[in-house]
Amino acid sequence: MAKTQQVALEVAGREVIITNPEKVYFPQAGYTKLDLARYFVAVADGALRGIRNRPIVLKRYVNGIDNEPFFQKRAPDKHPDWIETVELRFPSGRTAREIVVNDAAQLLWIVNLGCIDLNPHPVRADDLDHPDELRVDLDPGPGVGFDDVRRVAMVVRDVLQEHELRGWPKTSGSRGIHVNVRIERRWNFDQVRRAALAIAREVERRVPDIATSKWWKEERHGVFLDYNQNAKDRTVASAWSVRPMPDARVSMPLTWDEVPACDPAAFTIVTAPSRDDASIGIDESAGSLDKLLALSAAQEAAGLGDAPWPPNYKKQEGEPPRVAPSRAKERGRPGPLSPGVPPGDEPVIGRDARSLRAGGPRSTPSRAKKHPLITVAKAKHKQDAIEGLERWKARHQKAAAMLAVDDVLVDAMRGRSSTWTRIRVNLRHVPENERPAEETPDPDYDPWKTRSNS
Repeated sequence: MAKTQQVALEVAGREVIITNPEKVYFPQAGYTKLDLARYFVAVADGALRGIRNRPIVLKRYVNGIDNEPFFQKRAPDKHPDWIETVELRFPSGRTAREIVVNDAAQLLWIVNLGCIDLNPHPVRADDLDHPDELRVDLDPGPGVGFDDVRRVAMVVRDVLQEHELRGWPKTSGSRGIHVNVRIERRWNFDQVRRAALAIAREVERRVPDIATSKWWKEERHGVFLDYNQNAKDRTVASAWSVRPMPDARVSMPLTWDEVPACDPAAFTIVTAPSRDDASIGIDESAGSLDKLLALSAAQEAAGLGDAPWPPNYKKQEGEPPRVAPSRAKERGRPGPLSPGVPPGDEPVIGRDARSLRAGGPRSTPSRAKKHPLITVAKAKHKQDAIEGLERWKARHQKAAAMLAVDDVLVDAMRGRSSTWTRIRVNLRHVPENERPAEETPDPDYDPWKTRSNS
């Protein structure tokens, strides 16, 4: 039997064509592109609440979730005249005209492009310089259970309430929880990011055993509060987005009463449409960042200055050295472990501090011990990287047996237009004289030598 080439769905007074409707997007569950489109028609009101009038980065899974997506910031050259766009300027200085979605027909049009999850900027198209949303992204590390994520989320709620802000929680659709905070459009991206960093540090102070604000993965434990999701040009999957999980999970808005016992697996494209939208009212809840910024100022006065930015951003004034602690130790100088310490007041390394204070001669710095973090695999596809890790374990069975769950760091890295995977191993639990030397990664993928497919 011949496959149906296209199906027309009528939404918002328009007829939107879904091409290749029978293409399977979720192989394990069997859900098709048409199933995805019908899901978004059913939940359009809720989905639009999270993305309306916001520029959107298109993350396109044109061949389903088992194939790598590619990111497309610029609106396709050929698009209907009823598709809206706005021009953004990025930290790099480049510009792009991005899609803006304001109704269900426009939403369905980008779904037909292969957008499974929706990735809006935290600004509205009529003011691209002042975010109206602060985003708290709770990202559990390897081996961290969802119980800890839920516990940290409740602490986030308390911190926000104490600073006269309301958080709106949702499952990430993967392993984490997001808490969105509507704010007045009075602050720039740097100020919003600084407020998010203040939240992260305060939560870490209250529950240090399960929460961390540390940017470098080799320093993290428990649940990471990713303050850098608030830097300009960063996006997060919005509420009601479908995530690339085998069961087609949804990033589901929750009430705070639901958070302590919620199960992310309960929300899929089949079950989610029957739920009420817990995010109704979010647009009427905009609050002030004044108290959070006062908290940030108090933290800075106590010695906590800025924290590291993502690597694709220019070096910021007051930012600590942008080098991982392990690399800093290799170079024989302190890493970003003491933010706020003025240049010249760093801890003395490998020499007698008393002789320096007395004006004596400086001795040659001693060589710092190498931090036991090595890269074992870099691959275009995550499964290839995992297989490379298993080969490394087979070669170094004794060392592999000593690793803790969170000693294996699996990083989703962004290339020109798609993600790739890096796997590193922390050998901290392996005696120094038994640590394998770092080898050429297997596989050793270089995304910058690969032609972009966007």
